[in-house]
Amino acid sequence: MSFLPQEIIRNKRDGAALSADEITFFVQGLTDGIVTEGQVAALAMAVFFRGMDEAEIVALTQAMTRSGDVLTWPEADAPILDKHSTGGIGDNVSLMLAPIVAACGGLVPMISGRGLGHTGGTLDKLDSIPGYKTQPDLATFRKVVAEAGCAIIGQTGDLAPADKRFYGIRDVTATVESVPLITASILSKKLAAGLSGLVLDVKTGTGAFMADPADAHRLAESLVTVAKGAGLPAAALITDMNEPLASAAGNAVEVQNAVDFLTCRHRDRRLEKVTIALSGEMLRLGGLSPTAEAGEEMAWAALANGAAAERFQKMVSTLGGPADFVENPERHLPKAPFARMVGSASTGYVEAIDTRAIGVAVVTLGGGRRRAEDAIDHAVGVTQLAAIGDEVGPDHPLALVHARDEEAFADAAHAIRRAYRIAETPVSANPLIVERLQ
Repeated sequence: MSFLPQEIIRNKRDGAALSADEITFFVQGLTDGIVTEGQVAALAMAVFFRGMDEAEIVALTQAMTRSGDVLTWPEADAPILDKHSTGGIGDNVSLMLAPIVAACGGLVPMISGRGLGHTGGTLDKLDSIPGYKTQPDLATFRKVVAEAGCAIIGQTGDLAPADKRFYGIRDVTATVESVPLITASILSKKLAAGLSGLVLDVKTGTGAFMADPADAHRLAESLVTVAKGAGLPAAALITDMNEPLASAAGNAVEVQNAVDFLTCRHRDRRLEKVTIALSGEMLRLGGLSPTAEAGEEMAWAALANGAAAERFQKMVSTLGGPADFVENPERHLPKAPFARMVGSASTGYVEAIDTRAIGVAVVTLGGGRRRAEDAIDHAVGVTQLAAIGDEVGPDHPLALVHARDEEAFADAAHAIRRAYRIAETPVSANPLIVERLQ
Protein backbone atom coordinates (compact mmCIF):
# COMPACT_ATOMS: atom_id res chain seq x y z
CA MET A 1 0.00 0.00 0.00
CA SER A 2 1.33 3.44 -0.94
CA PHE A 3 0.88 6.68 0.98
CA LEU A 4 2.12 10.25 0.69
CA PRO A 5 4.60 11.10 3.47
CA GLN A 6 3.18 14.62 3.78
CA GLU A 7 -0.31 13.22 4.39
CA ILE A 8 1.00 10.97 7.16
CA ILE A 9 2.67 14.03 8.70
CA ARG A 10 -0.57 16.01 8.33
CA ASN A 11 -2.61 13.27 10.02
CA LYS A 12 -0.32 13.16 13.03
CA ARG A 13 -0.03 16.96 13.13
CA ASP A 14 -3.83 17.12 13.41
CA GLY A 15 -3.90 14.57 16.23
CA ALA A 16 -5.03 11.46 14.39
CA ALA A 17 -3.79 7.99 15.30
CA LEU A 18 -1.67 6.57 12.49
CA SER A 19 -2.44 3.12 11.19
CA ALA A 20 0.12 0.33 11.26
CA ASP A 21 0.23 0.51 7.44
CA GLU A 22 0.98 4.25 7.49
CA ILE A 23 3.73 3.76 10.05
CA THR A 24 5.24 0.84 8.14
CA PHE A 25 5.24 2.86 4.91
CA PHE A 26 6.98 5.82 6.55
CA VAL A 27 9.61 3.64 8.23
CA GLN A 28 10.30 1.82 4.98
CA GLY A 29 10.70 5.21 3.33
CA LEU A 30 13.27 6.11 5.98
CA THR A 31 15.28 3.03 5.06
CA ASP A 32 14.93 3.45 1.30
CA GLY A 33 15.60 7.20 1.30
CA ILE A 34 12.19 7.99 -0.18
CA VAL A 35 11.28 10.09 2.85
CA THR A 36 13.36 13.26 3.12
CA GLU A 37 15.22 14.46 6.19
CA GLY A 38 12.82 17.39 6.46
CA GLN A 39 9.84 15.04 6.45
CA VAL A 40 11.40 12.90 9.17
CA ALA A 41 11.96 16.02 11.27
CA ALA A 42 8.37 17.14 10.67
CA LEU A 43 6.89 13.82 11.74
CA ALA A 44 9.14 13.75 14.80
CA MET A 45 7.90 17.21 15.81
CA ALA A 46 4.28 16.20 15.21
CA VAL A 47 4.74 13.11 17.40
CA PHE A 48 6.50 15.23 20.02
CA PHE A 49 3.43 17.45 20.40
CA ARG A 50 0.63 14.99 19.59
CA GLY A 51 2.02 11.77 21.05
CA MET A 52 1.16 8.20 20.06
CA ASP A 53 -1.08 5.59 21.62
CA GLU A 54 0.23 2.18 22.62
CA ALA A 55 -0.77 0.52 19.33
CA GLU A 56 1.10 3.19 17.35
CA ILE A 57 4.24 2.80 19.48
CA VAL A 58 4.16 -0.98 19.07
CA ALA A 59 3.72 -0.59 15.30
CA LEU A 60 6.58 1.93 15.10
CA THR A 61 8.86 -0.29 17.20
CA GLN A 62 8.12 -3.39 15.15
CA ALA A 63 8.47 -1.57 11.82
CA MET A 64 11.89 -0.22 12.84
CA THR A 65 12.92 -3.69 14.03
CA ARG A 66 11.89 -5.21 10.69
CA SER A 67 13.73 -2.53 8.70
CA GLY A 68 16.89 -4.67 8.90
CA ASP A 69 18.20 -7.99 10.15
CA VAL A 70 16.93 -9.57 13.35
CA LEU A 71 19.57 -11.66 15.08
CA THR A 72 19.04 -15.14 16.45
CA TRP A 73 21.44 -17.04 18.68
CA PRO A 74 20.81 -20.76 17.99
CA GLU A 75 24.22 -21.81 19.33
CA ALA A 76 23.86 -19.93 22.63
CA ASP A 77 23.67 -21.97 25.82
CA ALA A 78 23.11 -18.88 27.98
CA PRO A 79 20.46 -16.15 28.20
CA ILE A 80 20.88 -13.19 25.83
CA LEU A 81 20.66 -10.11 28.05
CA ASP A 82 21.06 -6.36 27.70
CA LYS A 83 20.50 -3.04 29.41
CA HIS A 84 19.70 0.43 28.15
CA SER A 85 20.00 3.81 29.84
CA THR A 86 18.00 6.83 28.75
CA GLY A 87 21.17 8.89 29.15
CA GLY A 88 22.77 11.06 31.75
CA ILE A 89 26.00 12.73 32.78
CA GLY A 90 28.83 10.49 33.95
CA ASP A 91 26.75 7.43 33.03
CA ASN A 92 29.35 4.87 31.95
CA VAL A 93 27.47 1.94 33.53
CA SER A 94 27.42 -0.13 30.32
CA LEU A 95 31.21 -0.39 30.31
CA MET A 96 31.14 -2.27 33.62
CA LEU A 97 27.72 -3.91 33.47
CA ALA A 98 28.26 -5.89 30.25
CA PRO A 99 31.43 -7.66 31.46
CA ILE A 100 29.96 -8.21 34.95
CA VAL A 101 26.92 -10.02 33.54
CA ALA A 102 29.12 -11.93 31.07
CA ALA A 103 31.31 -13.09 33.96
CA CYS A 104 28.15 -14.34 35.71
CA GLY A 105 27.08 -16.53 32.77
CA GLY A 106 25.03 -14.26 30.53
CA LEU A 107 25.68 -13.22 26.94
CA VAL A 108 25.45 -9.48 26.36
CA PRO A 109 25.24 -8.28 22.72
CA MET A 110 24.90 -4.59 23.55
CA ILE A 111 23.90 -2.26 20.70
CA SER A 112 24.62 1.25 21.96
CA GLY A 113 24.34 4.79 20.68
CA ARG A 114 26.34 7.98 20.43
CA GLY A 115 25.89 11.17 22.42
CA LEU A 116 22.40 12.63 22.29
CA GLY A 117 21.89 16.27 23.25
CA HIS A 118 23.74 17.07 26.47
CA THR A 119 24.31 13.40 27.38
CA GLY A 120 27.33 11.28 26.54
CA GLY A 121 27.22 8.24 24.27
CA THR A 122 28.73 4.84 25.02
CA LEU A 123 30.14 4.51 21.50
CA ASP A 124 31.87 7.89 21.71
CA LYS A 125 33.51 6.70 24.92
CA LEU A 126 34.68 3.44 23.37
CA ASP A 127 36.06 5.33 20.37
CA SER A 128 38.62 6.71 22.84
CA ILE A 129 40.27 3.27 22.84
CA PRO A 130 42.77 2.99 19.95
CA GLY A 131 41.80 0.30 17.48
CA TYR A 132 38.44 -0.55 19.09
CA LYS A 133 35.90 -1.24 16.33
CA THR A 134 32.52 0.12 17.34
CA GLN A 135 31.03 -0.77 13.93
CA PRO A 136 32.08 -4.37 13.19
CA ASP A 137 30.24 -6.63 10.79
CA LEU A 138 27.70 -9.05 12.23
CA ALA A 139 30.03 -12.04 11.96
CA THR A 140 32.62 -10.26 14.11
CA PHE A 141 29.90 -9.18 16.53
CA ARG A 142 28.79 -12.77 17.01
CA LYS A 143 32.38 -13.94 17.40
CA VAL A 144 33.15 -11.42 20.13
CA VAL A 145 29.96 -12.24 22.05
CA ALA A 146 30.84 -15.95 21.88
CA GLU A 147 34.44 -15.46 23.01
CA ALA A 148 34.18 -12.61 25.52
CA GLY A 149 30.58 -13.06 26.60
CA CYS A 150 29.85 -9.43 25.73
CA ALA A 151 30.31 -6.93 22.92
CA ILE A 152 29.38 -3.26 22.95
CA ILE A 153 28.97 -1.94 19.41
CA GLY A 154 26.94 0.55 17.40
CA GLN A 155 24.16 -0.15 14.98
CA THR A 156 25.44 -1.75 11.83
CA GLY A 157 23.72 -0.92 8.56
CA ASP A 158 21.85 -4.21 8.91
CA LEU A 159 20.30 -3.71 12.37
CA ALA A 160 17.31 -1.34 12.64
CA PRO A 161 18.65 1.00 9.92
CA ALA A 162 15.49 3.14 10.00
CA ASP A 163 16.11 3.95 13.65
CA LYS A 164 19.73 4.85 12.94
CA ARG A 165 18.59 7.62 10.58
CA PHE A 166 15.77 8.77 12.84
CA TYR A 167 18.12 8.88 15.85
CA GLY A 168 20.53 11.34 14.24
CA ILE A 169 17.73 13.67 13.13
CA ARG A 170 16.08 13.70 16.58
CA ASP A 171 19.37 14.80 18.14
CA VAL A 172 19.47 18.07 16.18
CA THR A 173 15.75 18.93 15.98
CA ALA A 174 14.84 19.19 19.71
CA THR A 175 12.62 16.10 19.53
CA VAL A 176 14.61 13.87 21.86
CA GLU A 177 12.23 14.03 24.85
CA SER A 178 9.32 12.19 23.21
CA VAL A 179 8.15 9.04 25.02
CA PRO A 180 6.89 7.26 21.85
CA LEU A 181 10.06 8.02 19.89
CA ILE A 182 12.38 7.10 22.75
CA THR A 183 10.46 3.85 23.31
CA ALA A 184 10.53 2.81 19.65
CA SER A 185 14.18 3.80 19.21
CA ILE A 186 15.41 1.87 22.22
CA LEU A 187 13.32 -1.25 21.75
CA SER A 188 13.75 -1.60 17.98
CA LYS A 189 17.52 -1.99 18.47
CA LYS A 190 17.06 -4.38 21.38
CA LEU A 191 14.50 -6.53 19.59
CA ALA A 192 16.78 -6.66 16.54
CA ALA A 193 19.56 -8.02 18.78
CA GLY A 194 17.47 -11.10 19.61
CA LEU A 195 17.36 -10.63 23.39
CA SER A 196 15.76 -12.86 26.01
CA GLY A 197 15.76 -10.18 28.71
CA LEU A 198 16.18 -6.39 28.96
CA VAL A 199 16.72 -4.04 31.90
CA LEU A 200 16.05 -0.33 31.44
CA ASP A 201 17.65 2.47 33.44
CA VAL A 202 15.36 5.48 33.14
CA LYS A 203 16.91 8.67 34.48
CA THR A 204 15.10 11.54 36.20
CA GLY A 205 16.43 14.85 37.50
CA THR A 206 18.32 17.89 36.26
CA GLY A 207 20.63 15.89 33.99
CA ALA A 208 17.97 13.64 32.46
CA PHE A 209 15.83 14.05 29.36
CA MET A 210 12.87 13.17 31.60
CA ALA A 211 13.63 15.64 34.38
CA ASP A 212 10.23 15.23 36.04
CA PRO A 213 9.73 11.94 37.95
CA ALA A 214 6.21 11.58 36.55
CA ASP A 215 7.56 11.79 32.99
CA ALA A 216 10.27 9.26 33.83
CA HIS A 217 7.64 6.88 35.22
CA ARG A 218 5.58 7.30 32.06
CA LEU A 219 8.60 6.44 29.90
CA ALA A 220 9.61 3.46 32.05
CA GLU A 221 6.05 2.14 31.94
CA SER A 222 5.93 2.59 28.17
CA LEU A 223 9.22 0.77 27.68
CA VAL A 224 8.28 -2.19 29.88
CA THR A 225 4.76 -2.44 28.40
CA VAL A 226 5.84 -2.26 24.75
CA ALA A 227 8.76 -4.66 25.34
CA LYS A 228 6.52 -7.24 26.94
CA GLY A 229 3.94 -6.71 24.21
CA ALA A 230 6.65 -7.65 21.71
CA GLY A 231 7.52 -10.78 23.70
CA LEU A 232 10.62 -9.44 25.44
CA PRO A 233 10.77 -9.83 29.26
CA ALA A 234 11.77 -6.47 30.73
CA ALA A 235 12.16 -4.53 33.95
CA ALA A 236 13.04 -0.91 34.65
CA LEU A 237 14.73 1.10 37.36
CA ILE A 238 14.06 4.83 37.63
CA THR A 239 17.28 6.37 38.94
CA ASP A 240 18.30 9.83 40.09
CA MET A 241 20.23 12.16 37.76
CA ASN A 242 20.20 15.29 39.91
CA GLU A 243 23.97 14.99 39.95
CA PRO A 244 26.49 13.22 37.70
CA LEU A 245 26.51 9.47 38.24
CA ALA A 246 30.30 9.20 38.12
CA SER A 247 32.90 11.77 39.13
CA ALA A 248 33.98 11.97 35.47
CA ALA A 249 32.14 13.32 32.43
CA GLY A 250 33.59 13.07 28.95
CA ASN A 251 34.82 10.22 26.77
CA ALA A 252 38.34 9.03 27.57
CA VAL A 253 37.95 10.19 31.17
CA GLU A 254 34.85 8.00 31.60
CA VAL A 255 36.64 5.00 30.08
CA GLN A 256 39.47 5.52 32.57
CA ASN A 257 36.86 5.75 35.34
CA ALA A 258 35.32 2.45 34.18
CA VAL A 259 38.66 0.64 34.17
CA ASP A 260 39.36 1.98 37.65
CA PHE A 261 35.97 0.61 38.72
CA LEU A 262 36.57 -2.85 37.25
CA THR A 263 40.07 -3.12 38.73
CA CYS A 264 39.08 -1.77 42.17
CA ARG A 265 41.37 1.27 41.90
CA HIS A 266 38.49 3.65 42.51
CA ARG A 267 34.69 3.41 42.55
CA ASP A 268 32.22 6.26 42.79
CA ARG A 269 29.56 5.40 45.35
CA ARG A 270 26.52 6.28 43.21
CA LEU A 271 27.93 4.61 40.13
CA GLU A 272 28.64 1.46 42.10
CA LYS A 273 25.11 1.25 43.51
CA VAL A 274 23.37 1.66 40.14
CA THR A 275 25.71 -0.76 38.36
CA ILE A 276 25.22 -3.49 40.95
CA ALA A 277 21.43 -2.99 41.08
CA LEU A 278 21.12 -3.26 37.29
CA SER A 279 23.36 -6.32 37.28
CA GLY A 280 21.09 -8.02 39.80
CA GLU A 281 17.99 -7.30 37.72
CA MET A 282 19.63 -8.57 34.53
CA LEU A 283 20.74 -11.80 36.16
CA ARG A 284 17.25 -12.33 37.62
CA LEU A 285 15.59 -11.75 34.24
CA GLY A 286 17.98 -14.22 32.61
CA GLY A 287 17.24 -16.91 35.19
CA LEU A 288 20.86 -16.88 36.34
CA SER A 289 19.83 -15.90 39.87
CA PRO A 290 16.54 -16.48 41.73
CA THR A 291 16.27 -12.86 42.88
CA ALA A 292 17.78 -9.49 42.10
CA GLU A 293 19.47 -9.54 45.50
CA ALA A 294 21.14 -12.86 44.75
CA GLY A 295 22.20 -11.44 41.39
CA GLU A 296 23.84 -8.50 43.14
CA GLU A 297 25.93 -10.91 45.22
CA MET A 298 27.03 -12.64 42.02
CA ALA A 299 28.00 -9.26 40.54
CA TRP A 300 30.11 -8.37 43.59
CA ALA A 301 31.91 -11.73 43.29
CA ALA A 302 32.66 -11.16 39.58
CA LEU A 303 34.28 -7.84 40.46
CA ALA A 304 36.19 -9.18 43.44
CA ASN A 305 37.76 -12.14 41.63
CA GLY A 306 38.73 -10.11 38.55
CA ALA A 307 36.47 -12.03 36.16
CA ALA A 308 34.60 -8.89 35.05
CA ALA A 309 37.83 -7.03 34.28
CA GLU A 310 39.04 -10.04 32.28
CA ARG A 311 35.84 -10.05 30.21
CA PHE A 312 36.21 -6.34 29.50
CA GLN A 313 39.81 -6.81 28.34
CA LYS A 314 38.81 -9.75 26.16
CA MET A 315 36.07 -7.66 24.53
CA VAL A 316 38.43 -4.73 23.91
CA SER A 317 41.23 -6.81 22.41
CA THR A 318 38.93 -8.99 20.29
CA LEU A 319 37.38 -5.84 18.83
CA GLY A 320 40.82 -4.50 17.88
CA GLY A 321 41.90 -2.62 21.01
CA PRO A 322 45.21 -2.96 22.89
CA ALA A 323 45.97 -6.31 24.52
CA ASP A 324 47.12 -4.54 27.70
CA PHE A 325 44.40 -1.92 27.89
CA VAL A 326 43.02 -2.80 31.33
CA GLU A 327 46.53 -3.04 32.73
CA ASN A 328 47.73 0.25 31.18
CA PRO A 329 44.78 2.46 30.18
CA GLU A 330 46.80 5.65 30.70
CA ARG A 331 49.25 4.53 28.01
CA HIS A 332 46.52 4.33 25.38
CA LEU A 333 43.79 6.87 26.17
CA PRO A 334 44.13 10.37 24.67
CA LYS A 335 44.92 13.20 27.07
CA ALA A 336 43.97 16.87 26.79
CA PRO A 337 46.94 19.25 26.76
CA PHE A 338 45.44 21.59 29.38
CA ALA A 339 44.09 20.56 32.79
CA ARG A 340 43.23 22.81 35.73
CA MET A 341 41.10 22.73 38.86
CA VAL A 342 37.92 24.79 39.11
CA GLY A 343 37.64 26.43 42.49
CA SER A 344 34.38 27.22 44.25
CA ALA A 345 33.26 30.83 44.50
CA SER A 346 32.19 30.19 48.10
CA THR A 347 32.96 27.86 50.99
CA GLY A 348 30.40 25.33 52.17
CA TYR A 349 28.70 22.16 51.01
CA VAL A 350 27.24 21.23 47.65
CA GLU A 351 23.48 21.59 47.96
CA ALA A 352 22.36 21.11 44.34
CA ILE A 353 23.81 20.68 40.85
CA ASP A 354 22.41 21.69 37.48
CA THR A 355 23.58 18.41 35.99
CA ARG A 356 22.50 19.29 32.48
CA ALA A 357 24.82 22.30 32.61
CA ILE A 358 27.74 19.97 33.36
CA GLY A 359 26.88 17.98 30.23
CA VAL A 360 26.61 21.15 28.16
CA ALA A 361 30.03 22.23 29.46
CA VAL A 362 31.51 18.95 28.16
CA VAL A 363 29.84 19.54 24.77
CA THR A 364 31.28 23.07 24.72
CA LEU A 365 34.75 21.67 25.37
CA GLY A 366 34.35 19.51 22.26
CA GLY A 367 33.33 16.29 24.00
CA GLY A 368 29.88 16.29 22.37
CA ARG A 369 28.17 17.39 19.17
CA ARG A 370 26.39 20.60 18.26
CA ARG A 371 25.48 19.09 14.87
CA ALA A 372 25.05 15.46 13.87
CA GLU A 373 28.16 15.54 11.66
CA ASP A 374 30.47 17.12 14.26
CA ALA A 375 33.64 15.28 15.26
CA ILE A 376 34.23 14.43 18.93
CA ASP A 377 37.31 15.41 20.91
CA HIS A 378 37.74 12.29 23.02
CA ALA A 379 40.41 13.74 25.29
CA VAL A 380 38.46 16.61 26.83
CA GLY A 381 36.11 16.37 29.79
CA VAL A 382 35.75 16.87 33.51
CA THR A 383 36.95 14.72 36.42
CA GLN A 384 36.90 14.89 40.23
CA LEU A 385 33.42 16.39 40.14
CA ALA A 386 32.17 17.33 43.60
CA ALA A 387 29.01 15.48 44.62
CA ILE A 388 25.99 16.67 46.58
CA GLY A 389 26.99 16.86 50.23
CA ASP A 390 30.71 17.33 49.51
CA GLU A 391 32.60 20.16 51.18
CA VAL A 392 33.98 22.75 48.76
CA GLY A 393 36.24 25.75 49.26
CA PRO A 394 39.88 26.80 48.86
CA ASP A 395 41.22 23.29 49.46
CA HIS A 396 38.26 21.43 47.92
CA PRO A 397 37.64 22.41 44.26
CA LEU A 398 34.51 21.68 42.26
CA ALA A 399 36.18 19.77 39.42
CA LEU A 400 39.24 19.25 37.25
CA VAL A 401 38.69 20.39 33.65
CA HIS A 402 40.59 18.76 30.76
CA ALA A 403 40.61 21.19 27.83
CA ARG A 404 42.42 22.02 24.58
CA ASP A 405 43.45 25.48 25.72
CA GLU A 406 43.00 28.10 28.42
CA GLU A 407 40.09 29.80 26.66
CA ALA A 408 38.13 26.54 26.52
CA PHE A 409 38.96 25.93 30.17
CA ALA A 410 37.69 29.37 31.16
CA ASP A 411 34.35 28.83 29.41
CA ALA A 412 33.89 25.42 31.02
CA ALA A 413 34.95 26.66 34.45
CA HIS A 414 32.39 29.47 34.30
CA ALA A 415 29.62 26.99 33.38
CA ILE A 416 30.62 24.58 36.14
CA ARG A 417 30.64 27.28 38.85
CA ARG A 418 27.17 28.37 37.76
CA ALA A 419 25.96 24.75 37.89
CA TYR A 420 26.77 24.34 41.60
CA ARG A 421 24.70 25.72 44.48
CA ILE A 422 26.53 25.87 47.79
CA ALA A 423 24.96 25.75 51.27
CA GLU A 424 26.47 26.63 54.64
CA THR A 425 25.59 23.29 56.25
CA PRO A 426 25.86 19.68 54.99
CA VAL A 427 22.97 18.26 52.97
CA SER A 428 21.97 14.73 51.99
CA ALA A 429 21.87 13.46 48.44
CA ASN A 430 18.62 12.37 46.78
CA PRO A 431 17.58 8.68 46.90
CA LEU A 432 19.43 7.00 44.02
CA ILE A 433 16.91 4.31 43.00
CA VAL A 434 13.58 6.09 42.81
CA GLU A 435 11.37 3.23 41.61
CA ARG A 436 11.44 -0.33 40.25
CA LEU A 437 9.03 -1.57 37.57
CA GLN A 438 8.90 -5.29 36.93
